[in-house]
Amino acid sequence: MDFLLLLIIAIWLSLAMAGAWAIQRAPGMSGWIDTIWSAAVGIGGILAALFAQGDFDRRVAVVIIVAAWALRLGGHIGSRTIGGGEDPRYAKLIEEWGDSAAWRLLIFLQIQALAAFILVLAVYIAAANDTPFPRTIDLLAMAVAIVALGGEAISDAQLARFRRTPQAKTEVCETGLWRYSRHPNYFFEWLFWCLWPLFALGQPIWSWLSLLAPLLMCWLLVHVSGIPPLEEHMLRSRGEKFRALQRRVNAFFPGPRRAENHPRKSDHSGESQ
Repeated sequence: MDFLLLLIIAIWLSLAMAGAWAIQRAPGMSGWIDTIWSAAVGIGGILAALFAQGDFDRRVAVVIIVAAWALRLGGHIGSRTIGGGEDPRYAKLIEEWGDSAAWRLLIFLQIQALAAFILVLAVYIAAANDTPFPRTIDLLAMAVAIVALGGEAISDAQLARFRRTPQAKTEVCETGLWRYSRHPNYFFEWLFWCLWPLFALGQPIWSWLSLLAPLLMCWLLVHVSGIPPLEEHMLRSRGEKFRALQRRVNAFFPGPRRAENHPRKSDHSGESQ
């Protein structure tokens, strides 16, 4: 394992999120934080793949997949942020933190940099695998990448289309993939990080560390910075209409819709609308 390369990537991620903090402080546009985070992870992943000592064809595949992910996600969040205001999740945190918001946000974003490093570490381990590419499991990983990137792009497009309708001001999105998950975009984002342990198989010493990426992403999206704050925002803005959606539709994993008069107790709260 190239610890010098990983140290350089860790420093890059920390500086990138410090830059995101500075940008948020200047114009008060916290929406750019996630755009910068996506770009920072993408650049970190590309650097990891370029300088890893794994099979050349494997490293090329990793670069292409990571670049596609970063361009799609960063471009989507960036285009949504242009002309918009504060991200409601960050806005709520900043309001709650009050006078200490500046330094607490800086620490919060450095924690995001640490999370980003864990994700990039999985990419590095996959790229460092010197097993000749492609194996059957590599083809499976590439299929997962296509499904994940395509599913997230489709769900984001469906939500964007809904937001342009008059109903978006008072209703909740239940079209397309949003009929089967309250967070299809989050689900496919998690699925994307599941491909790296598949690519990494064959590295007997370090491959298990790549499992940290999907585990971390699931925890963040379902329990921390994804579903909970966004669902809280939707409950404030949509009230009973959103509570009814919670009773009908799974929070994360896509599944059959439920009859509203048969609520299920064991459901996460959250929404990425």
